[in-house]
Amino acid sequence: MCGIVGVIGRGPVNQLLYDSLLLLQHRGQDAAGIATMHGNHFNMYKAHGLVRDVFRTRNMRALPGTSGVGQVRYPTAGSSASEEEAQPFYVNAPFGIMFAHNGNLTNWRELRESLYRVDRRHINTNSDSEVLLNVLAHELQSAASGVSLDDDAIFRAVSALHRRVRGAYAVVAQISGYGLLAFRDPHGIRPLCIGRQETDEGVEWMVASESVALEGSGFSFVRDVQPGEAVFIDLDGRLASRQCAENAELVPCIFEYVYFARPDSMIDGVSVYDARLRMGEYLADKVARNMRLGDIDVVMPIPDSSRPAAMQLAARLNLDYREGLIKNRYVGRTFIMPGQAVRRKSVRQKLNAIGMEFKGKNVLLVDDSIVRGTTSREIVDMARAAGANKVYFASAAPPVRFPNVYGIDMPTQKELIATGRSDDEIARAIGADSLIYQDLHDMQQSVRDINPALKRFEASCFDGEYITGDITAEYLARLGQSRDSSAGEELAGGLQFNMGYAANDV
Repeated sequence: MCGIVGVIGRGPVNQLLYDSLLLLQHRGQDAAGIATMHGNHFNMYKAHGLVRDVFRTRNMRALPGTSGVGQVRYPTAGSSASEEEAQPFYVNAPFGIMFAHNGNLTNWRELRESLYRVDRRHINTNSDSEVLLNVLAHELQSAASGVSLDDDAIFRAVSALHRRVRGAYAVVAQISGYGLLAFRDPHGIRPLCIGRQETDEGVEWMVASESVALEGSGFSFVRDVQPGEAVFIDLDGRLASRQCAENAELVPCIFEYVYFARPDSMIDGVSVYDARLRMGEYLADKVARNMRLGDIDVVMPIPDSSRPAAMQLAARLNLDYREGLIKNRYVGRTFIMPGQAVRRKSVRQKLNAIGMEFKGKNVLLVDDSIVRGTTSREIVDMARAAGANKVYFASAAPPVRFPNVYGIDMPTQKELIATGRSDDEIARAIGADSLIYQDLHDMQQSVRDINPALKRFEASCFDGEYITGDITAEYLARLGQSRDSSAGEELAGGLQFNMGYAANDV
């Protein structure tokens, strides 16, 4: 999962891109990068680490320009953690493109082979994002009239890209001398939205993964980019858009609402916070059907993303709500940390129990989901060590039983605690006295209650149904092998680039 942002401004945008990436930091803490365009020159800096650690004053001074793109990243399924795979990516032909991508392509290996043998393009990394960039560059070259581009050529290029590419992709791309291009896959699996700001110098535009990046930077939310749609904003601030995919259908990733997105974001017409409250209501009803409420003394969230669901559950069941676990906000998410030993150690660094809230009580812990079970097991142990009498566990999401291939880093079934286990067996594995999972229909209905237009969701990690229709057992086996071979690789240092480019040279 990654966070991306693109800006067409009226003044220097380096600080604006930096601030936006801070607001998207929850979407990835592995690496960060910013690229700006100054005249016909691209300038870029990217490195391993958090936004605040990657960029220093000298880096920001080396990023002049009134437009640009940025990304925060963590490695997706099977990808390497090498410096070269941090984004943005750059290609210099035919027009010079700086590119940032959120998602994961499912046919990138076939595309890479086609790019080499047919399109005569060389790919330098194992990143599916570089493959996607080169597909875009090739289609722009095919659609262009000589050495120049217009809106129609750009949209025809995106249409051709949609016909070739499978998987999840939300993209922002700066085309040198022309403007900012943004587009979303035909299922709209990954989020992308548009914001606008009026200034004395003229209108400014921002495209970002979540609305919180827009609003926190002073932009007004305009709308979501539609599935299959391409949006082009030229350097004068003129916006044009077109539906570029056949049979486009909005099928957003349900895990965005459960876990990844910030609660203060709006995604595809749904308040993430409101969705999580409703998940708590549905979960409360299931708890009431399956447990004696008199056995529960207190409800506690596992901070932070489960807090709305836990609050609503406690209110609906008329149970006491307490904050018994305190989070250290300077430790990264355990879910996206590589290595089981690292995840286990970081849980203790990340959370601490308030003993008086646990001592002698029957506690119902509420989490947004259970993936590997590492965090759940450590927290149950922590609750017992703090003096809890009984420890019950409730998940606002159903059991995660299948790999995700659309950009979430849980690619192999052997890593998932729910694989091959019943609910009772999972409860024993994490050390809980009882375990309640949300039903899949109820989780989906929590979101659909807010926006009834959402008929379907990408929920493959729960139901094993892959909406792109191209996922086989062989694909998943290869994905697991790819992940195993890339484990343990690390980024170090940073990459600073200054690239001169004449906008219409080919």
